[in-house]
Amino acid sequence: MCPVRLYHSSITQIRKANYATKGIYYQAFICLSTGLERIGKICLILDYYINSNGEFPDLSYVKKNIGHDIKLIYEQSIAIAEKRSIDFNFMKDLNGEIHQDILKILSDFAKGDRYSNINIIVGCEQKSDSIKRWYENIDKFLYEMHVTEKKKRRILQNAEIIDQITNGIALVRHISEDGSILGNVASASFQTGMYEAVAPYRQLYVLQVVRFWVELIRALQYEAMKLGKEDIPFFSEIFGLFYNSDQYFRSRKTWDNW
Repeated sequence: MCPVRLYHSSITQIRKANYATKGIYYQAFICLSTGLERIGKICLILDYYINSNGEFPDLSYVKKNIGHDIKLIYEQSIAIAEKRSIDFNFMKDLNGEIHQDILKILSDFAKGDRYSNINIIVGCEQKSDSIKRWYENIDKFLYEMHVTEKKKRRILQNAEIIDQITNGIALVRHISEDGSILGNVASASFQTGMYEAVAPYRQLYVLQVVRFWVELIRALQYEAMKLGKEDIPFFSEIFGLFYNSDQYFRSRKTWDNW
């Protein structure tokens, strides 16, 4: 699947995923990790193409020098940007704590955490829980950083009111992202309120990660085209939707119907 289609699906999914729909987390992680790996690899291949005067690397080079590790692909991408003095209109790197956590979670997921369900079935030792890590490292961070104290109080009050209204009527049996039991309406309602508050910011930060590589691939595209060999498509058009402002990224709710 084209990285663009992977992003369309995963951005919508990462905004919708919550404790009651954990399968959507896995769909988002699979699409995001695959999409980031592919666009990162294209950037590294374009750099090779420019350096070799219009020759593409062979498969052995790609396997040996690029690989599948998203974190390493990012480090190589930063080195290319610095070497070529590329000017970024938005973010020149992803060195902030939350962006690095996103890259680490997705990189580890791609390298092995994606097999977590199978590992449980066959009794294999579990390395880490990507959903739990996302909740603890991303969602909690976003909740503390971006949600106002007023809104936090309202989420808590709403949970208490709903619990009182449904006392003795509703039964809740869910497991939260961190593995704790949501055994009453108040805890489930609070978790829902937290998810709804951080969802737009999840989307924003993930799109900022995507946009970093979109800016890089745009710059490398034009440099590669200077060789005049007509091998390079207009990546700036292919990935055009992801070359947008933070305000647009946060406000748009669905991406998979584009």
